Amino acid sequence: MHTAASATADPEWRKSSRSGKNGNCVELAWLEGGRVAVRNSRNPQGAALMYDGHRLASLVARIKEGDMR
Repeated sequence: MHTAASATADPEWRKSSRSGKNGNCVELAWLEGGRVAVRNSRNPQGAALMYDGHRLASLVARIKEGDMR
């Protein structure tokens, strides 16, 4: 995992269609090389966490299964 103030020059940020209108959401942007940037929608100019796409998908699957030991 890496952090960066700007993930790429102009990434396309997305959030869940189930996100509320209060602006407190997690946003994702798919980047070159299979990386994914993750940021807080309340602070879009702030730092973004960078993950390997496969590892992030594995983490999300484990969360959905309730396997976070």
